[in-house]
Amino acid sequence: MHAPMHSILNTRGPNQKYHQSCKLMGQEIKATQNVALIIGVTGLVGKELARSLTMRSEWKVYGIARRPDGFPSQGYNYYFISCDLLDPVDTMEKLSLLEDVTHIFWVTWASQFPLGSKECCDQNQAMMSNVLNAILPRAKALKHVSLQTGTKHYIPSAAPFDSGGVVYYDEESPRVLESYNFYYALEDLLRERLTSNVGWSVHRPGLLLGSSPRTAFNFMGSLCVYASICRHLSLPFVVGGARMCWEEAYIDASDARLVAQQHIWASTDDSVSLAIGEAFNAVSGSPFTWKEIWLALAAKFQVFVPEEMFVPSFTFSAAMHDKGPVWEEIVEKEGLKRTQMEDLANWWFMDAVFGCPVKILASRNKVERLGFGTSFGTVESILYWVDCMREEKLIP
Repeated sequence: MHAPMHSILNTRGPNQKYHQSCKLMGQEIKATQNVALIIGVTGLVGKELARSLTMRSEWKVYGIARRPDGFPSQGYNYYFISCDLLDPVDTMEKLSLLEDVTHIFWVTWASQFPLGSKECCDQNQAMMSNVLNAILPRAKALKHVSLQTGTKHYIPSAAPFDSGGVVYYDEESPRVLESYNFYYALEDLLRERLTSNVGWSVHRPGLLLGSSPRTAFNFMGSLCVYASICRHLSLPFVVGGARMCWEEAYIDASDARLVAQQHIWASTDDSVSLAIGEAFNAVSGSPFTWKEIWLALAAKFQVFVPEEMFVPSFTFSAAMHDKGPVWEEIVEKEGLKRTQMEDLANWWFMDAVFGCPVKILASRNKVERLGFGTSFGTVESILYWVDCMREEKLIP
């Protein structure tokens, strides 16, 4: 379907072939205008950034992650580099040779520690610092750094919550008062480290919709695994949590295609790319409720829906915690790519999504005023990504 991916998969330590490859990559920039460094290329948005940019002849793309995602690249101008960004030595060795980088897209995070913890904040800040230490001294043509965080920028990581009813947060909403938020730490680090001739922007998506087996909080993966198991075992396709989350608009969806295009727009549009620390909400558009679209999802997955679809006592964690062997049966029966249930599904995250105690709705006024008009309907996005996951043989 696509051309083979160029890969640089070396371990830490001297590697002559790796250094020769980097020199060749540096020479190839003469035929291109922009060079992207995608940090987190195997994630939901990272994959879409790579797909979009490699289809443009004026771009060359370096994709950075610890492991390749196993899917081929679309173009000849893509180079994958395996790197542990939490290791300063590995990061310096792998990335300091990329002197031709003009744009950095930061679409990853270290998720080993709980959100709102000092450890999470310190780890993510250290990871970005390692990359900047490797790139900034030698990438003299760097024009823009695009940072992805999220709409949780606007609420605390833990109770007490106080949304004051229905609030559409805009980009000027103040930071919440809490000790540790790695979103804030990364913004502050860019403000400290980047010079005035490098523009940078911040992008805040809501509930990300996309396809990747390398994402910790993977809504589409979780939803599709749940629906597939319901169908396989003839279980009712129900949902629990907070009734508000079932009946009211309380969270924004963000199609990974939209978020990727917004990163590119903010990095290259002359009217915004030179700004310092400009923030943009990255949400798909119209509000939605799960009550309105649950039947459409059931029809797509061909699962049984009882008359009462909302069951307050239902939790994904309780219903699915022992279904790993069932998923293995499905993978074997359907000839899918080999994954464990936990590679695609995060049941704690699903319970948090459907039981969210506060509304997190974001305004699109700013991006639309500045000329970015891409939007997607939520049900259309979900159905699109189901088809993508099926094409990639991740789900039946």
